[in-house]
Amino acid sequence: MALAMKYGPVLDLANRFGMKDAQVNEEEGVLKVSGTVHDQYMKNKIWDKIKEIGGEMPSDIQADIKTETNEYYHVHEVVSGDTLGKLAKEYYRDASKYPKIFEANRDQLDNPDLIKVGQKLKIPFVD
Repeated sequence: MALAMKYGPVLDLANRFGMKDAQVNEEEGVLKVSGTVHDQYMKNKIWDKIKEIGGEMPSDIQADIKTETNEYYHVHEVVSGDTLGKLAKEYYRDASKYPKIFEANRDQLDNPDLIKVGQKLKIPFVD
């Protein structure tokens, strides 16, 4: 299973994300990976890793990755040093989009400058 070794970091990431119903098979020189991750962010990270290893259009791997939810992009657990701007920069590559995260979490946030370690914030999809 040389391809499983080549794409080991992809499989490690899928495992770290707790991919459910994961299947990995090598057939006729192609590694076939399938399973379900929680959200779109996790799916995107796995695809990013595939492209990092195999290039933009890898011909030696096929992946069928599904998501459990389409209600939000990701759920982020706040750690020390996090701000909504920092999260917007991480997930959207644009810190100025922090109000999107604030609005999606109005049920637990009253002030965009006051988030607490341990809070689980929904990261919404952005247009």
